[in-house]
Amino acid sequence: MTQHAMRNGILLPRDLAADGLIPFAVQAETSGFDELWVVEDLGFRGGIAQAAVALALTAHLRVGIGILPAAVRNVAYAAMEVATLAQLFPGRVNVGVGHGMPDWLKAAGTWPERPLAYLRAYVLALQGLLRGETVAWGSGELALDPAAVPAVVPDVLLGVRGPKSLQASGRVAQGTILAEPSTEEYVTAAREQIAATGPHRIVAYNVAAVDDDGDAAVAAVRPGLEWIGEADWLPHLRPIDIGPEVTALRAQSATREEFARRLPPEWVARLAVAGTPAEVRERLAGLARAGVTTSVLIPAGPDPLAAVAALGRALPGR
Repeated sequence: MTQHAMRNGILLPRDLAADGLIPFAVQAETSGFDELWVVEDLGFRGGIAQAAVALALTAHLRVGIGILPAAVRNVAYAAMEVATLAQLFPGRVNVGVGHGMPDWLKAAGTWPERPLAYLRAYVLALQGLLRGETVAWGSGELALDPAAVPAVVPDVLLGVRGPKSLQASGRVAQGTILAEPSTEEYVTAAREQIAATGPHRIVAYNVAAVDDDGDAAVAAVRPGLEWIGEADWLPHLRPIDIGPEVTALRAQSATREEFARRLPPEWVARLAVAGTPAEVRERLAGLARAGVTTSVLIPAGPDPLAAVAALGRALPGR
């Protein structure tokens, strides 16, 4: 595959203190990142509100919402919110949509009977509304007022991981958001399942750290990998040679924390983006060769602002 120019993104930590959002976004832009992605997880903060603040306080960052759970965000009102952002900040908005975590949505009483069919219909309706079309929904029709239709229509990406959901993304979305860990092997396998016939963005998340001491960087990302032995993460592990061993280690560990402590350093380096600036640049180049169009780094360590500045040292051209 021909290597392309990959955009560099950073993830706003979901548990960052509220007064940290503005300096984080500003630091991301100052450090040379092209994109900032925000999280909408149950019990934390709303994705649209965070995106609006980040867009207003920066000049050039493209801001992505990753992801809005479709069954929670009524499509008509989601279209209104996204269109408003797109009119205020043309060309700087991306919106990710997904199933959401089943347990969270069930707790909120919003898990649909046919999740994949619902998500596919939702994305098509959202795209149509943002283009100014009248779409059939429920028992009637929906449309934005012409004055509310953005001149630059944001990309809609699906944040999914199951085979059928990835296939749906290739058919109906402008791109796919791949959760961490997004190794080169996982990206390649996901792209084969997506099987897009036209341009299709691949946004890949990875826990990341940069340090002149590469071993220190690997140690910093270790806690961020404590989830990857859970069942939901099996699609990420199947394509890589150490996948069965990682799964076995999780089964042998009493807690996620114990699992993360027991991961061999060489596995940690495979499952995250960590090392010296040169090592991280090489890893990002490998992800680009695998087909990633935006590599989103999840900053590791106790000081998010310092982590962003350090990660910026590894960006191409820095």
